[in-house]
Amino acid sequence: MCGIAGFLDLKHGLPADRLESLARAMADSMLHRGPDAGGVYVHPEAGLAIGHRRLSIVDLSPAGAQPMTSADGRFVIVYNGEIYTGDELRRDLAPRGISFRGHSDTEAILEGCAAWGLDAVLPRLIGMFAFALWDKQTRTLSLVRDRLGIKPVYWGRCGDTILFGSELKSLRAHPAFKGTIDPNAVTSFLRFSYVPAPHSIYREIHKLPAGHVLTIDAGGNTTLKSFWNLAEITAAGQANPDRRSRDDILAELEPLLQDAVGRRMIADVPLGAFLSGGIDSSLVVALMQAQSNRPVRTFTIGFHQEGYNEAVHAKKVAAHLGTEHTELYVDPAHAQAVIPRLPEWYDEPFADSSQIPTFLVSEMTRKHVTVALSGDGGDEIFAGYTRYLWAQSAWRWTAPMPQLLRQGLANTIRLLPPHWWEALGRLSPKRIPQLGERIHKVAEVLPQASLDHVYRSLVSQWQDPRSGALGGQELGSIADDPALSRLVPDPIQRMQMLDMLTYLPDDILTKVDRASMAVSLEARVPLLDHRVVEFAARIPTAVKMTGGQGKWLMRQILYKHVPRELIERPKQGFGIPIGTWLRGPLRAWGEDLLDPSRLGQEGYFQPEAIRRMWDEHQSGRRNRQYQLWGPLMFQAWLRHTQAS
Repeated sequence: MCGIAGFLDLKHGLPADRLESLARAMADSMLHRGPDAGGVYVHPEAGLAIGHRRLSIVDLSPAGAQPMTSADGRFVIVYNGEIYTGDELRRDLAPRGISFRGHSDTEAILEGCAAWGLDAVLPRLIGMFAFALWDKQTRTLSLVRDRLGIKPVYWGRCGDTILFGSELKSLRAHPAFKGTIDPNAVTSFLRFSYVPAPHSIYREIHKLPAGHVLTIDAGGNTTLKSFWNLAEITAAGQANPDRRSRDDILAELEPLLQDAVGRRMIADVPLGAFLSGGIDSSLVVALMQAQSNRPVRTFTIGFHQEGYNEAVHAKKVAAHLGTEHTELYVDPAHAQAVIPRLPEWYDEPFADSSQIPTFLVSEMTRKHVTVALSGDGGDEIFAGYTRYLWAQSAWRWTAPMPQLLRQGLANTIRLLPPHWWEALGRLSPKRIPQLGERIHKVAEVLPQASLDHVYRSLVSQWQDPRSGALGGQELGSIADDPALSRLVPDPIQRMQMLDMLTYLPDDILTKVDRASMAVSLEARVPLLDHRVVEFAARIPTAVKMTGGQGKWLMRQILYKHVPRELIERPKQGFGIPIGTWLRGPLRAWGEDLLDPSRLGQEGYFQPEAIRRMWDEHQSGRRNRQYQLWGPLMFQAWLRHTQAS
């Protein structure tokens, strides 16, 4: 895994040495992404400079160094990622008589672009990739991001300079960088706990959408083009679903998953896997072990707090599969020590608190291996989130009710605070965890006008982010498109698609990329092989979800390797007790960041609304950890950027 960065000086006024020093500074700001080597290429006449930091995974020799120039001298590439079709590309290029310098996947992509053109190469790539391709002849720069958005690309125009890079810190390293915090981005951040693509926290800077190519010509004109469209693939799958039997579907899916996992086991450095003991990671590890002639190395972190520890389950799965298992039980002080560094790693406000355990497991894993496979993506592709069924059943129950009645019921529920509902629940012989918060969640869902609004409510941390943010409107997104219900009429398939277009790249994959790259660990996600995604898009919901349980297909394959009693248990998130910590060891930290006078001076949040929420949490009347983590992470990020 690597870091890429660069810029186009549209005035062409910088000498070669200045171009080189700026590109090197941009790349070196991401030393963590590529500690093994670095390089720079400049084209002074065109005002271009590109830089690279390398984490050597395949072809550790100098033949894999970047920036890399094609054999014909026309193209230059800087590349972040890993593709698993390099050998196929070389085989198809062989008739052209190209003399390859090494066996890196970078060179295979580059020579493919030189031989066939970028548009012809992209469909041949299986894997995760973000790269910049410079065409010396036409003086055009192409920025490319993989189909699912596994690898990041930021870009933007600041005056007469176009900047790009894997992380925002690389853009900030250029003196032309201009970053104006966008109040609309802050508002959307409150709702989702991330800034949704293609936007960033800055008005001038954008995220390249997944599955897109941005082409920049010599005059600085930009053209954005999609080369893989998940919405179209999902709609086509709805229009032409797979009508075969479940056994036939499984018979095709299993070898496809085996191939996806097997391809990602190729590396010239030590390799392992994250193992939580859940369905997704257990399936990945099981398919790895089935294709390995020695024990796979697996890694898990655990917590001593009840309700947050999956390590015991992972240990049982590892023992059954015969992996070489390593676990680390993390004490609260270790986890809390990570928090001050989060703004440095994430570069813009990001508030999924599972970023902390994700970093901790990455940190521990990197002490033993350089590459780790992850089970991310299974919930989105194979309908594993409980919110899919919950949203559908909630809408079926509430839709027949008049709107006024639903609003009245919601208001009645809110009359009793959650801790009162908890007290009432203790009178019942069947205890329901977090009963009060769940009932209040029902109150949020009741007034919604459609199933799509129910889904939006369930994925929102703030139901009305404008009540907490100052001066901004929410950014538009694909979820606002009224045509979606016509294109993808199945509601669960539609929710899956929306998650894969938004939550997956902007939250899950961002979290994993930054946490793993912070410690120079390459994380690979075999379940997000685009062939698996395309295959799953045609599978009817009734096959993906059976008996009120998601990921039915994945479970059937996993049961061949792991007894179901080791797997079947209530779904548990990858979390930490942030709510408890905010009332204890993190209270002073939070009080400082959310000081009302400070919030008022900075002008991004409503001080009264934030303080009211903080007081509710401290008193125990409401568990506001998820709503508060967003403002806390924003404030921590703001303080970090102001100091750096």
